[in-house]
Amino acid sequence: MSRRYDCSQPMERTRGIAEAFSAVRRGELIVMPTDTVYGVGVDAFMPPAVTALLDAKGRGREMPPPVLVGSVRAATALVEDLGTYGQDLIDEFWPGALTLVCRANPSLMWDLGETKGTVAIRMPMHELAVELLKETGPLAVSSANLSGRPAARTVDEAEKMLGDSVAVYLDGGQSGHADPSTIIDLTGPVPRLLRAGAVPEDKIRAVVGVLLTEEDEPDEPAEVPSAAEETKPSLTKDEPPKASHEPSETSQEASEATTKPSLRKDDSGTE
Repeated sequence: MSRRYDCSQPMERTRGIAEAFSAVRRGELIVMPTDTVYGVGVDAFMPPAVTALLDAKGRGREMPPPVLVGSVRAATALVEDLGTYGQDLIDEFWPGALTLVCRANPSLMWDLGETKGTVAIRMPMHELAVELLKETGPLAVSSANLSGRPAARTVDEAEKMLGDSVAVYLDGGQSGHADPSTIIDLTGPVPRLLRAGAVPEDKIRAVVGVLLTEEDEPDEPAEVPSAAEETKPSLTKDEPPKASHEPSETSQEASEATTKPSLRKDDSGTE
């Protein structure tokens, strides 16, 4: 049976954090408030717990959860590097509603799902959440809702959707705001906006300068008529119809080589 703690009361808050810590160590799910929406979290280094989180939400491994941390130092230990702009973004917006997608530290033994070697990290601006994260260490946390349903802004909404699949609910009142975190991909040479959210795009641009968005995706290349379509038969008596010719392998290879890959959101390997 789930246990719920009103963290507006000092004694309940202390007991709630202790119970949440114990539940995480047992591989169980907890629900916690953040500065955006309520989150459901588990130990990021326990694969069965991460699987249980995805199952509770009705979500597959193709949508791995982000990782919340209680300090910048904890975040840097999880990634291979922050890229050119990662530290500047952290200095400006952390703690806060900005999630950074980076190359994961290859030495870590974890399984968050089909991450394609990346990890999405964030340090929330919420006193209770950070206090818990400093006790538990990094948590794999996703919005506390069933997949396809609105994210929970209160513990009641979270409990109604997730029920007894969660061991401990920490009630911190209504969450800060309804907007999810902004997600920026730092795995390429130029930062890329994966999801608009609480941190406005213009503020991100003020730090990084250039920011790729969906609008920057190249258009699909125009179809080039085949040689057969371009060659039309003559309708005069004096000029016989021209024979059509199939394009050679060399011309086909050249056409394929000039087709540029699309910068699709699905390529990011993250939510």
